Amino acid sequence: MKYIVSILCIALSTSLFAQQPYTFNTVIDLETTPVISQGRTGTCWSFSSTSFLESEIIRLSGKQIDLSEMYTVRNTYPKKAENFVMRQGKAQFSEGGLAHDVINSVRDYGLVPQQAYSGMLEGQHGHNHAELAAILRSMVETYVDNPGRKLSKHWDDAIEAVLDVYMGENPTSFSYEGKQYTPQSFLEMTGIEPDDYVTITSFSHAPFYSEFILNIPDNWSYGAMYNVPLDEMMQSIDHALEKGFTVELDCDVSERTFSSKDGVAVIPKDSDNNIKALQGLYPEMAISQEYRQDEFENFTTTDDHLMHITGILRDQNGTKYYKVKNSWGTDAQRNANGGYVYFSESYMRLKAISIMIHKDAVPQATAKKLNL
Repeated sequence: MKYIVSILCIALSTSLFAQQPYTFNTVIDLETTPVISQGRTGTCWSFSSTSFLESEIIRLSGKQIDLSEMYTVRNTYPKKAENFVMRQGKAQFSEGGLAHDVINSVRDYGLVPQQAYSGMLEGQHGHNHAELAAILRSMVETYVDNPGRKLSKHWDDAIEAVLDVYMGENPTSFSYEGKQYTPQSFLEMTGIEPDDYVTITSFSHAPFYSEFILNIPDNWSYGAMYNVPLDEMMQSIDHALEKGFTVELDCDVSERTFSSKDGVAVIPKDSDNNIKALQGLYPEMAISQEYRQDEFENFTTTDDHLMHITGILRDQNGTKYYKVKNSWGTDAQRNANGGYVYFSESYMRLKAISIMIHKDAVPQATAKKLNL
């Protein structure tokens, strides 16, 4: 009888513990710019990567600069269009992209502050690219169909014209804090060196410690990534944050266990707790390299969203979480934690598609294996 009572007490205690609401303690909290909203656009790749670069500018110079996300979007669309048309439609054309698309744009077109280019026309108060994206899509599909039997020599000028109408013309010079700049001279002023940034991923279908092109839909520009074992990718995140570098993140947010409203992302050990685990502590799954690979190959893990890792927290049980800046605004009804989502270590191990960091933030042992 005493044995049965003891078992019941243990079970009750475990149940009560599992229902404890989250209490987080901050371990690392790196400086970044305020959370903003990408609006009705699929441009999280630009918003998150721009936030990442803003934190890099803070780290490099101490200056807090509000960069234009839409300047990068405006200059990337023509490249997407050219890729789609010249591949005769056998390529991705959408609003999506990856972090290296921002770095490529910065290298080619420089940077501008938000005050110089908002990407919104007079009277607009938020981004909405639904109509723009549909028009551009119909244009590139028409060029691929080639109804005139000979593609117009100036089709790309038409793309540029539509972008000018919906987003405004690119600035060639502007004033910032009393000084005149071009996009390239402004880039030089920020201290950002595009070639200093590397993308790291972890998938076993490609050799470790080499570069490969990860075949995901939004990798339309065929950017190469360094491939390392999962533990080393996680060590790279931790090492970067510990050394004062923030981390750009490409991840999967389509799971029921990701919630911006609750402000957490977890992988419960028992799927019956998926919803309950958004409000309280439940045991989480241990994520192996093999399980991560299986979930990627069966399309359970997909490339959905880009975000910005700015810190580390721990809950009252000592479990590690990552403070991840979102770009869905700060409306408390839809976004907890002021627009941040706290990713458990298990969630990060399973759902992080790739990360981008400064090459100096890569752990020395990993950097040596990658010849960085």
